[in-house]
Amino acid sequence: MENIPVLHLDQFLLSQGNGVYVNDLKKHLLDHHNMISLPHKHDFYLNVLFTKGAGVHEIDFDSYKVGPGSFFVLAPGQMHHWKLSDDVQGYVFSHSKEFYLLRDNQFELDRFPFFYSNQNTPEVILDTKELSSLTEICENMLDEYNHQREHKALRIHALITLVYVALARAYHPSSNKVEGVSRYGSTIKTFEQLVEAQFLYRKSPAEYAELLNISLKHLNRICNQVLGMSVSQVITGRVLLEAKRLLMFKDLSIAEIANKLGYTDYSYFSRLFKKNTGQTPQEFRRSYMI
Repeated sequence: MENIPVLHLDQFLLSQGNGVYVNDLKKHLLDHHNMISLPHKHDFYLNVLFTKGAGVHEIDFDSYKVGPGSFFVLAPGQMHHWKLSDDVQGYVFSHSKEFYLLRDNQFELDRFPFFYSNQNTPEVILDTKELSSLTEICENMLDEYNHQREHKALRIHALITLVYVALARAYHPSSNKVEGVSRYGSTIKTFEQLVEAQFLYRKSPAEYAELLNISLKHLNRICNQVLGMSVSQVITGRVLLEAKRLLMFKDLSIAEIANKLGYTDYSYFSRLFKKNTGQTPQEFRRSYMI
């Protein structure tokens, strides 16, 4: 059911990259304008540091203001696009999961708060000192990437880890809705993984509670306490995110989208969409038509 362009690492001239890509942001935007100018997803981890300029970065239909010190951390599968000023500067680096884990199989990437849960914000705002420190690390990473040296990939991996540790320390508590160390963090994580894998054909909250081997009442209590949402709202939210992604493109009718999402009743899907977004599917499509 994939209609949204999904970019792959080998599309970014990674002959010397071996699972990792690092570039000056300005050069990246110029070199790959045709691929990244429209909304798209990636099958890799994407990191962007802005050191100059302004704009808006939209990630899965949430908008973030861009400015010096803005850092965005995207996991595979997230959709994004941006509108940036002409004077924008910074750094971009991407890597596959395999690139990271081959050099450190003891530390899963999703232990970092920005990757732990899709409820956690992908934005980190850096203060002046943090920005200076991460700018230096990214500059070293870019220099390493552009030269052939012994243990090149290992050093890039180490620099990426330094960035992630610095970002985890700078991550605002209000952005970290789901914490791995919290009492219910692992339950929410497993629940999200189940929803991600099965939301097309499982819509019933009771089914997910059964899969987790807990009562629906307890699962609802956990979701409300950690996320401020009910189990049903989490499931519906994931369905509507996919609906919005599909509505971005005009090659599918609303009825076809409803059917792909597991709703045979087109009118029910339309009512559900409007109830939760304030717009009909047609109105949303018109506002985002590309």
